[in-house]
Amino acid sequence: MNRRQFLKAAVASTIIPAVMSSRNLHAETGEMKYRTLGRTGQRVSIVGLGGAHIGLSQVSDADSVRIVRTAIENGINFMDNSWDYNGGQSEIRMGKGLRDGYRQRVFLMTKLDGHDAKTATAQLDESLRRLQVDHIDLIQFHEVIRMDDPEKIFAPSGALEGMLKARQAGKVRYIGFTGHKSPQIHLHMLDTASRNNCTFDTVQMPLNVMDAHYDSFEKLVVPALAQRNIGALGMKPMGAQVILKSGVVDAHECLRYALSLPIAVVITGCDSMPILHQAINAARNFRPLDENERTALLARTAPIASNGKYELYKTTHHFDATWQNPQLLG
Repeated sequence: MNRRQFLKAAVASTIIPAVMSSRNLHAETGEMKYRTLGRTGQRVSIVGLGGAHIGLSQVSDADSVRIVRTAIENGINFMDNSWDYNGGQSEIRMGKGLRDGYRQRVFLMTKLDGHDAKTATAQLDESLRRLQVDHIDLIQFHEVIRMDDPEKIFAPSGALEGMLKARQAGKVRYIGFTGHKSPQIHLHMLDTASRNNCTFDTVQMPLNVMDAHYDSFEKLVVPALAQRNIGALGMKPMGAQVILKSGVVDAHECLRYALSLPIAVVITGCDSMPILHQAINAARNFRPLDENERTALLARTAPIASNGKYELYKTTHHFDATWQNPQLLG
């Protein structure tokens, strides 16, 4: 089972009433909340729209455009995507959604897989064409999930060299990286950057109620980013719906936990309008967990989280696009 098939199955098997509470349906109140994205100084919505889900086969072109534009109209200005999502459909659909003046209202991010400059540059250029834009605000090296990935990206004629040239050419504004496998790999990437006199603008990682208990990005990576003033991006607040299947937490609790962390954005996938409105409401009505609420939530999740059972991105290859398709690396 590849990543696309896994996401499709996870979404299809999710029972919507269990995911959403009635208070979150089409009842937006308050104003969208924003935070500063690390050293970039950019102000971004605390919830970002994930790109993977809008490219799924069960989501129509029209619905994907509606999701993108409704998100923007309701204050979500952080757009997530990747060159390899759904064979390019995610970027193509987001590009359609960003027409008619919507592009100017967002902070646009996408990711690429290539480890060498030639491959990375070709993927970036294709992303620009698909998204129908002349520049991308944030490009990120995708799936830094192997311990030797940093050395390849920073090698002579490596992907970083290509993206630095792209930045000079005005194709990208900021550079970061993502990964979901191990916080130790993230720390190695940060150390490799330091040795090469480089400081990333952003770092993306899974942050949720289960991560706190097992090989935790929250405990190991988030503090390192704060020390460097690097923008922290959280993803997988519900672990592609897998965490919800535990029956221990609901979607609102998952989003609120992730939003309470010292990060800039929580990126969440939305494959329907009700799920989008759920995310909008979580952001607009967000109130940080107090210490008692946080302690109680962690105590509730601890018994089932210690072995990574609900964090398949860490313990399996279901989410590893570049493991399933190594040719993407170049």
